[in-house]
Amino acid sequence: MNLIDNKQEYSWLRRLSLQFISEKDFEKIEKTSVKLNFKKGETILKQGGVPTHIVFLEKGIVKFNYENEVNKNLIITIVSAPKILGGANLFYKDNNLFSFIAVEDCEVILMDAKVLENILMDNSRFAMMMFQVASEMFKKSVINFISLAHKQKEGRIADIVLYLAAEVYHKNTFFLSLTRKEIAEFAGCSTENVIMTLSKWQNEGIVTIEGKKIEIIDVEKLKYVSKIG
Repeated sequence: MNLIDNKQEYSWLRRLSLQFISEKDFEKIEKTSVKLNFKKGETILKQGGVPTHIVFLEKGIVKFNYENEVNKNLIITIVSAPKILGGANLFYKDNNLFSFIAVEDCEVILMDAKVLENILMDNSRFAMMMFQVASEMFKKSVINFISLAHKQKEGRIADIVLYLAAEVYHKNTFFLSLTRKEIAEFAGCSTENVIMTLSKWQNEGIVTIEGKKIEIIDVEKLKYVSKIG
């Protein structure tokens, strides 16, 4: 974890925020924020910790990681920049519900939750936007849990590959930042299941895989696998 050059602009965050709050209010956020670099695998916010900051992910990819009582990891969702993370901490303040972990090198801005809360109290439209951000994160988590509960492993893995292409990498050919083990934690199955399923799809011409590079060849067929579960 390292400090980022303070000359770096809050470009995306600024554009979003100034739709709802004044330049003066944004300066309050900026002056009380810390810009940091996180290396792949480093924890940005830890599950169970006291929620003191909201995270703005300016660059990189982050996984939401939940560890249960028997130390088993489950990936709740994965997001790519730019994104506001931890908005739920403004509404649920007991502790961090899960950890944010860098899937690849990340640049983040840690915004003081108390400063944000004070600004939200005076700006209902800004508060609504933050609430929508928090709700969107939980929506993705709920959809993943529905998939876990009602689909077989192949359907769950199909959901994840389609999600990564559409929501994280924004293209059907991408270099996978996740390990096969992390995909398994996201899909709620074993690493062997992931390896066998991807190999099967490659043989069927649904995807091609070269190391970490994945290309979805037949999107409609993969969607069908997801649908039948």
